[in-house]
Amino acid sequence: MTRIPSKAEILDWISAHPTQTSKRDIAKAFGIKGADRIDLKRLLKELEAEGHLQKRNKTYRDPEQLPPVTVLLIKAPDDNGDLYAQPLEWHGEGVEPIVLVVTTPAGPALGQGDRILARLTKVEGSDHHYEARLIRRIGVNPKRVIGIFRKGTEGGRIVPIEKASANEWAVMADAMLGAQDGELVEAEQAGPKGRMGLPRARILNRLGDPSAPKAVSLIAIHQHGIPDDFPDKVVAEADAAKPMGLKGREDLRQMPLVTIDPADARDHDDACYAEADTDPKNPGGHIIWVAIADVAAYVTPGSELDREARKRGNSSYFPDRVVPMLPDRLSGDLCSLHEGVPRPCLAVRMQIDAEGNKISHRFVRGLMQSAASLHYTEVQDAIDGQVSERTERFLEPVIKPLYAAYEALKAARGRREPLDLDLPERKIILSDSGEVTSVAFRDRLDAHRLIEEFMILANVSAAETLIKKHSPLLFRVHEEPAPEKLESLRETAMAAGFPLAKGQVLQTRHLNALLNGAAGTDDAELINISTLRSMQQAYYTPENFGHFGLALRNYAHFTSPIRRYADLIVHRSLITAHGWGDDGLSSGEIEGLAETATHISDTERRSMIAERDTTDRYLAAYLSERVGTEFTGRISGIARFGAFVKMDETGADGLVPVRTIGREFFHFDAEGNTLMGVDTGLTLSIGQRVTVRLTQAAPVTGGLELELLSIEGDELPKGNVRGAGGGRRSPAGRTVKRKSNRSKHKTAKLKRKTERKRKS
Repeated sequence: MTRIPSKAEILDWISAHPTQTSKRDIAKAFGIKGADRIDLKRLLKELEAEGHLQKRNKTYRDPEQLPPVTVLLIKAPDDNGDLYAQPLEWHGEGVEPIVLVVTTPAGPALGQGDRILARLTKVEGSDHHYEARLIRRIGVNPKRVIGIFRKGTEGGRIVPIEKASANEWAVMADAMLGAQDGELVEAEQAGPKGRMGLPRARILNRLGDPSAPKAVSLIAIHQHGIPDDFPDKVVAEADAAKPMGLKGREDLRQMPLVTIDPADARDHDDACYAEADTDPKNPGGHIIWVAIADVAAYVTPGSELDREARKRGNSSYFPDRVVPMLPDRLSGDLCSLHEGVPRPCLAVRMQIDAEGNKISHRFVRGLMQSAASLHYTEVQDAIDGQVSERTERFLEPVIKPLYAAYEALKAARGRREPLDLDLPERKIILSDSGEVTSVAFRDRLDAHRLIEEFMILANVSAAETLIKKHSPLLFRVHEEPAPEKLESLRETAMAAGFPLAKGQVLQTRHLNALLNGAAGTDDAELINISTLRSMQQAYYTPENFGHFGLALRNYAHFTSPIRRYADLIVHRSLITAHGWGDDGLSSGEIEGLAETATHISDTERRSMIAERDTTDRYLAAYLSERVGTEFTGRISGIARFGAFVKMDETGADGLVPVRTIGREFFHFDAEGNTLMGVDTGLTLSIGQRVTVRLTQAAPVTGGLELELLSIEGDELPKGNVRGAGGGRRSPAGRTVKRKSNRSKHKTAKLKRKTERKRKS
């Protein structure tokens, strides 16, 4: 006779396996078959009658706990202005839990009676039991608009900032939310066209001055046409998704896979684990597991979710917000590898030797449960001896084996010699109100490099598997520099005293030798910037042209399907190649791979430009309070109209207009990338150390204008005074006009043309 579990054992199972709580799941877990199921059914009925369980849609859960994502009804604000909500899914017998709604300045205005979908966090030692963070208001998914509010006699109108939108929106007096004339506002559709023929809108958020930091990411999103709200059908499809169980998957839940991300990460799409290889044929080797969220299980070909994800191509990241590729129900919940929650995944087991060479690998479709959601700094601190209470239990079984495997991969990387640029990454720190408080440079820790190497190895494994199985896929391609760009780099390097030989097939080791030679010198930043500018833009394609920068022959993106459509394509191809289900790559997708590759390469560039524009605007807003301040920096670019300077403190780029440099005329040499003064011989070139004064900062455009004070520590030579008419003044004060070279060329060209006509 099968042993029937106790009530406590059943409750423990349900608590540990929230996605497998049907009677069938419980019976399977305890090996209960046949007539013994009657006793199990009796126990479940008793637990339900005693209030320990609640039956819902043929599954059981603890009624005294609220689910992590639930629907709330907003109550009226209390005397302190705090917003609380009533959980609509509370069925416990105890006191209804108190839920505090945590709002943000960038979030929509919430009022009494609003129904919201929220993510809950349980809190201890407070006067409330849960904190709720808005996912979205539900019941409606109206069209949104960002624009400038223009006040009228009765209400006003909104002029959209989006270039493609020609229609203005009418705002009734009771829907203005106190907006003032000229403010940037966020609004939603409130009804059909009114008497003036304009659609009606209700203002949701007053974003204030259009040039203020709080508004700049919204402006970039709309200017570059990045979709920032999901259609109703897409939202409905995401809301209908359910957690997935073990059926058809390998059980990886006992493996202590961990996620390692930035402390402020919004989602977790990759997890890893490493251990020493016990195979006697591989002494000193390692086994590395990389598990990635199985987005393909939820986003199937031809679905509304799939069409919208392809349209977006990727998520876009800004200092104050994310525009996700997938709705939050998936990106932040069902597809995010949260700690302690079962999640479907595609995982790869990779065997490497003591020198970091990959010996073998295999892919599985599994169900994992993250042992911990760690962040880079705490992992690095732990390995460096600063173990916290949180990381102590993971140090020996998880963190140290990860670093041991990384040391082997690092040795292999050293032999491969991918391009090793040293370009610090900026991080803009914002206050709760969206103001820039500081600009810092991100630290590059071994914890970052560890995850980077693991992900690269997994991406290589995906490409190799699909090539071997003759399965269509999208490669991540990075071609070698174009000859003209390489020649420009060579000239810059030689001018700085560093050789870059001709007449050889360019490899990354040649560029690394150049970078290493310049390291530690005053020209290091110049050589790094010039090398970066010589590189081609990486892109997606069904054809394999290799990855020059990583020095890899086969490379595909597999590790981030939550935020990149290319990775979703690779996942589907792996599913089809292994026969794991009918949610793999469809025939229609295979036929359109080239078109998809071009499209998502374009959306990637669109996001990069929007993110860069946003960073420029934030920096301009930050520096607008420091007009008149002197900064040190380095010339990073030369143009006919002036010199660009990258400032040391913030990494911001500003323009020194040629009209303000010294007091003379400057000649622009496009081939040599120089500006040379015709009177003094003063020459400006890329890489020179300079001191500048900030003269203008325009947050709306992100532009910074600078005045050049010194070059390489020397003050500018005093040339002749520029005359009012643009000429230079002689010592006697008489203005000497220059005859325009353009006029000379135009006259000569007209003369030649006339002579040809006469001959004909």
